[in-house]
Amino acid sequence: MNTFTKTALALLAASVMTTSAFAETASERLQSARGSVEALGVTLENMGADVDTSVNLKGDYTYNQKLGAYKEKHAELQAQFDALHTPSAE
Repeated sequence: MNTFTKTALALLAASVMTTSAFAETASERLQSARGSVEALGVTLENMGADVDTSVNLKGDYTYNQKLGAYKEKHAELQAQFDALHTPSAE
C-alpha cells in the first residue's frame, strides 16, 4: 500500500507540473499552484511531518497576488521537504 501511495503522489506531482507547463489562463495557473501546494503537503505528511498547507489570501485581489501567495507557500513547504530529506551530518 505504501508503494501505491508513493506512486500515486509521483503521478499527481507529474500531472501538476505538466499542467502548469501548458496552463494559459490566470485561473489555470492559480489552480495548478494550489494543486502543487496540496501535493507537496501530502508528500510531507507521508514523511511524518506536521504540515500547514493553508494560504492566507486576505488582501490578495488579483490572480497574480494569489499566485504569489501560493508560490510562497510552496517554497516554504519545499524548504521543509529539503530539510527532512537531507541526511543529518551526525
